[in-house]
Amino acid sequence: MELRRVTGLPPYVFAEINELKLQARRAGEDVIDLGFGNPDIPSPSVAVEKLAEAAHNPRNHRYSASRGIPKLRQAIADLYERRFGVAIDPEREVVSTIGAKEGLSHLMWVLVGPGDTALVPSPSYPIHIYAPLFAGADVRMVRLEELGADESEAGDALLANLDEAWESAWPKPRVAILSFPHNPTTACIDFETMQRLVDWAREKQVVLVHDFAYSDTAFDGFAPPSILQVEGAKEVALELYTMTKSFSMAGWRVAFLLGNAELVQALTKLKSYLDYGTFQPIQIAAIVAMNEAPDYPRFVNAIYESRRNALCDGLSRIGWEVARPKGTMFVWARIPEAYCEMGSLEFAKFLVAEGKVATSPGVGFGPGGDGFVRFALIENEQRIAQGVRSLRKALSKL
Repeated sequence: MELRRVTGLPPYVFAEINELKLQARRAGEDVIDLGFGNPDIPSPSVAVEKLAEAAHNPRNHRYSASRGIPKLRQAIADLYERRFGVAIDPEREVVSTIGAKEGLSHLMWVLVGPGDTALVPSPSYPIHIYAPLFAGADVRMVRLEELGADESEAGDALLANLDEAWESAWPKPRVAILSFPHNPTTACIDFETMQRLVDWAREKQVVLVHDFAYSDTAFDGFAPPSILQVEGAKEVALELYTMTKSFSMAGWRVAFLLGNAELVQALTKLKSYLDYGTFQPIQIAAIVAMNEAPDYPRFVNAIYESRRNALCDGLSRIGWEVARPKGTMFVWARIPEAYCEMGSLEFAKFLVAEGKVATSPGVGFGPGGDGFVRFALIENEQRIAQGVRSLRKALSKL
């Protein structure tokens, strides 16, 4: 039988590294996994307790609301008011999604189709590239690899690259997908750049979709701006907020699409045909997390910052200089010059085999990523230090 959509998908290179890791562990090797960005920090205890309580109530075993129960939508509206000073209408400007990946994928169904084009950063989190493709659209890449650590300079480069991609595309793109702080490159942009992006989108009549997965995961005093904070954003912009990283609730699958009311309602209508929402006890527990543990993201963030310091300082000591990220739970590391010819997949395999450390090969994030590997900050400082010591022995050419 001829299949649709999946036939054009490339091999999932992350699976190759994972299989090597599993093989090594079965052979008795202690491989430190800094590859898959799967948060290891516990979820808020008040949410866990509320989940257990709500799950015992048989009324919560019924179908729920695909757009999220009213108090859940009110809770995220309150969070945006507290955190960003943004007023959100919980009835018209927010819909709950079953994780950000589900929300983004189905959002593309209502924004683009065959014959349309979308702008997507390169390199990028894979679903950013493939969600428009699943909807039948063509993707035009926006170069990110040369964005520097300075937010203002990064903004100048981003706008120039967006213009270049927009000018060369035909038909003109309907959508641009962005995400800052950015996975995998960890690039950050400032409030002024967000305003310029919205102004650009209004001029070009492009919908901006901002995946704000790392809204609270930022270091050295940097506060990532929400795109909805800037003037005119609700005319052209949508934002995905997820509880995965901020509240360390990855497996719970609770996220939100916020912003332009017409487009939020379009996704709400589509989802009413597709699902009945997240399990209601999870929605109830998410409300409690946002309302009763509002400072939990700071607790989580402090752990990631400490791990970032341990990894970056350790790599520097062994001669592998990497950019020190201001955001995300990752370190985006350029492959050392002596190993560049290997490419990111073979280098990542080498790190598992010889260094007993698993990373994500940059090529898995699309064009522009092949000269890098990505470390995920999902082990404690002691394990990170152990990994660095092991890497020192393997990387004899540093």
